[in-house]
Amino acid sequence: MNAGAVTIRSRARSLSRCIVLVAAGVLAACGGGGSGEAPAAPAGPSAPNALAITVDRGLDGAALNSPFVSVTVCMPGTATCHTVDHVLVDTGSFGLRLMASAVAPALSLPPVTHTGTPVAECAHFATGFVWGSVRRADVKLGGETAASLPVQIIGDTAAPYAAVPAACSNTGANFGADLGVNGLLGIGVFNEDCPACASSPAPAVYFACGTGCFATSLPLASQVANPVGAFAVNNNGVAIVLPAVPPGGAATLSGSLIFGIGTQSNNQLGSATVYATNRLGNFTTTYKGVAYSSSFLDSGSNGIFFTDPDIAQCSGFFCPPMPLALSAVNTSATGVSATVDFTIESIQTISRGVAAAHVGGEIGLPNTFDWGLPFFYGRTVFVAISGAPTPQGLGPYWAY
Repeated sequence: MNAGAVTIRSRARSLSRCIVLVAAGVLAACGGGGSGEAPAAPAGPSAPNALAITVDRGLDGAALNSPFVSVTVCMPGTATCHTVDHVLVDTGSFGLRLMASAVAPALSLPPVTHTGTPVAECAHFATGFVWGSVRRADVKLGGETAASLPVQIIGDTAAPYAAVPAACSNTGANFGADLGVNGLLGIGVFNEDCPACASSPAPAVYFACGTGCFATSLPLASQVANPVGAFAVNNNGVAIVLPAVPPGGAATLSGSLIFGIGTQSNNQLGSATVYATNRLGNFTTTYKGVAYSSSFLDSGSNGIFFTDPDIAQCSGFFCPPMPLALSAVNTSATGVSATVDFTIESIQTISRGVAAAHVGGEIGLPNTFDWGLPFFYGRTVFVAISGAPTPQGLGPYWAY
């Protein structure tokens, strides 16, 4: 595609990791390597603890490097269910967020309340937000179920959620107005998206909506949460398996989202190297001699985003005259370190029919290196949830 075909919505997806994360009492605006050889690929998505991933052009034919799954939501404790397709798999956020337009109205998911008042969420990105109600649903992913899980319904027009309060709308653009997907499946290294909100309304993430909506504290049990941590088993993390992508890209791609780490024969770590994170879920990437300590693996980003003024840019993406063979060094919080080789192709050389390609762009954020979906191609990438026991110790960590 040419640069003009890259939509603002597609560029916004590169910032999915910037959903507000409050960990260990710290409010963050935004949010390691082996030999590069992936462990043996887990069994396909027919396994009970697995879900098929498809990388395609999305709902409107404009998506690029966007991994989608189908998610089934049900009225808690009932067989009244609805399956939502084209939900973006996002290792850079935490919790299930579905567009109201994609959820059957007849489902009537019950609202989460706090002191008797319905609750909504303003989930913050670096340059904007998504607003919607918080409701409970039984969430089914493959053969796994997260029972009565709080989820966000983006753009819920039901009273009293319809009017976005100024404390939310003044944080930037309303991404929920044109997200371009049916939802986000946040399966990153934490369970809840705002631990500090359990004791304070100050982050302005959760709102009590009666006569108007006002920032409120909210217990962890009522917060939008990572579905994986709520499974009965296979609940300590995930593995994402995607095939390699050739130069010039691929029109479509099929892979697997595997639940659990070291809990079944299809989710063993094998030869993967573990990269422990800091308390914000980050590690350090060193690129051209500069150390970026707020670095992470983000399947919800549609490119590898970093700072390099020497690479030509086209509408936020890089467009070098020839494909660039680059390298960086990832270092874990415990000092494990290895080189990652990667390629950046010009966005201008990627044809309109391509859904998966080795592209990247300027991050626009300080001290940050965002390893987006192209990093995942040809690898098995593990995401261990904070505090969860695994064969390689407690999460949070990334492994590949």
